[in-house]
Amino acid sequence: MLDYDFHEYPNGIRLLHKQVPHTKVAHCGFLLDIGSRDERPEQYGLAHFWEHMAFKGTEKRRSIHILNRLETVGGELNAYTTKEKICFYASLLSSHFERAFELLTDLTFHSTFPAKEIEKERGVILEEMAMYVDAPEDAIIDDFDAVVFGDHALGHNILGTRESVSGFGQADFFQFLKENLRTDQLVFSSVSNLPFAQVKRLADKYLAPLPAQLGARTRQPFGAYQARQQTEARPITQAHSLIGCPAYALTDARRLPFFMLTNILGGPGMNSRLNLAVREKYGFVYSIDANYAPYTDTGLFGIYFATEKARLERTTQLVLKELRLLREKALTTSQLHIAKEQLMGQLAMAEESNGGMMQLLGKSTLDLGRVESLNEIFEQIRAVTAPQLQELANEVFAEDNLSTLQYVPETGKRR
Repeated sequence: MLDYDFHEYPNGIRLLHKQVPHTKVAHCGFLLDIGSRDERPEQYGLAHFWEHMAFKGTEKRRSIHILNRLETVGGELNAYTTKEKICFYASLLSSHFERAFELLTDLTFHSTFPAKEIEKERGVILEEMAMYVDAPEDAIIDDFDAVVFGDHALGHNILGTRESVSGFGQADFFQFLKENLRTDQLVFSSVSNLPFAQVKRLADKYLAPLPAQLGARTRQPFGAYQARQQTEARPITQAHSLIGCPAYALTDARRLPFFMLTNILGGPGMNSRLNLAVREKYGFVYSIDANYAPYTDTGLFGIYFATEKARLERTTQLVLKELRLLREKALTTSQLHIAKEQLMGQLAMAEESNGGMMQLLGKSTLDLGRVESLNEIFEQIRAVTAPQLQELANEVFAEDNLSTLQYVPETGKRR
């Protein structure tokens, strides 16, 4: 059962805390309902750039002071940006919890974006872009977004473009925060051995005084989808492939059953259908997996693998065969039972991660307005039927619904 404490302040900021008595480590962070899809075309890459710049100076700290504040007591400070979220978070001994709380509040709400630091960090991000180009297994994931979502905001790269990143100045960051930072669309989440009363006293100190920044922000929903097939020659040794299409949104009742279907197909278990059919039977790939990322108004399903160029067509046909089997043949009673038990076991083990739990509390609150307990999720999993999964497979996995992006080695060139 998921026991946690909750408090909402008049400024709209929500505080979530789960006490875990046996741990000595605290995990905490701000999760903001802001991401790359909230950027205008001239702002592409700005959300991610802001995530970097938050560490480069605040109204009372220089960059070196931010970096040393937690490191000197053995803690870790980090951040990430996704299509719909920015997160600033920390892990450290619970005895230093206030250090993290105060620092995270400072860099989230009081960053100054020093001009000199912008120039330095611009170079870092341009190097990050170059690194992705040299890593086809990462680049293809970003490029596949554009294949599926096209010119929609979900289709552009979180890092932005070299042109957009090269043009950002200090005023752009403040304008982006003014347009997107809403105190009622962010949460502070924590998991530690501290009692809620102690955490709330700190929240009263650091969160309650923050001025309310309220107001609606609309996201352009994803509209018409057309399947596309795209192949690119690159200076690589293996062929890389991503096959997928749009899927169900976060609030869609079919989200959990489809997550189960994706898990059966290519989840982390070595007994996934794709792993057995492609790696174990033929040895065509080192790894192959299926992923499903739900967003507020749509989702993205994808299957990724890398193989020798000569085996690309055969491997693709094996993947399509597994999708066809899920469309044409319902799971047996035994197969369905195993799939449910496997998924419930995986989710239970994931809940053992306190850092993951901190993230879950925040994301679920922002996305769904509540946090489902493991028992509630298990009840939903137990209610899934074989015909229901087959219906989802026919709706999403139809071959004419699938887009494909392939990177193939350039003729006569090796990486």
